[in-house]
Amino acid sequence: MKSTDPNANRRPLKSRSTGWAALAARGALALGLSANQVSFLGIMVAALGAWAMVAAPDQPLLFLAAAAAIQLRLLANMIDGMVALEGGRGGPTGAIWNEFPDRIEDSLFLVAAGYAAEMPWLGWLAALLSAVCAYVRLLGGTLDRPQDFGGPMAKPHRMAALTIGCLIATAWFGGLQLALGLIAAGTVLTIALRLMRLSRALHT
Repeated sequence: MKSTDPNANRRPLKSRSTGWAALAARGALALGLSANQVSFLGIMVAALGAWAMVAAPDQPLLFLAAAAAIQLRLLANMIDGMVALEGGRGGPTGAIWNEFPDRIEDSLFLVAAGYAAEMPWLGWLAALLSAVCAYVRLLGGTLDRPQDFGGPMAKPHRMAALTIGCLIATAWFGGLQLALGLIAAGTVLTIALRLMRLSRALHT
């Protein structure tokens, strides 16, 4: 049965109800930014973070910049929805801008992390798996079921692991390799669990 909850296909985030999130959304609105423009800024932040990550093996402190970019990307991903829904600055292409930039940003960070960790294949694998994970979530929506944002390695978890990996990599290079391995393995598990939950939902 199709859900009538307007938030059923919105990622549940406790941080969305915090004062600082509301302040950030008001700031974006005050600047006259639309939801789509905030989403575009997220892509730009991800591109800069990916550059910092690739350059970081020669300048390890750039891993800190990459970690900050990952968190700023997540902030943009949250604020764009708040600007669209709470601020009323969405648009007819909002659904595209809500999803497509995420796939670009995930790929930029994960592929860059693979090259920074001297394991390009692992970065590409993690990026591919993250896209498949999002596809399974969206598949539930096309089958009239609420989208499944569950983990254990959904987007926020992937980015948290990558952030920690970057922080560790400033002192121990293997931290980034370990983070990528955990992201890839955890995303495989997440895909399997989402498919299982979707299959059960279709039988009810």
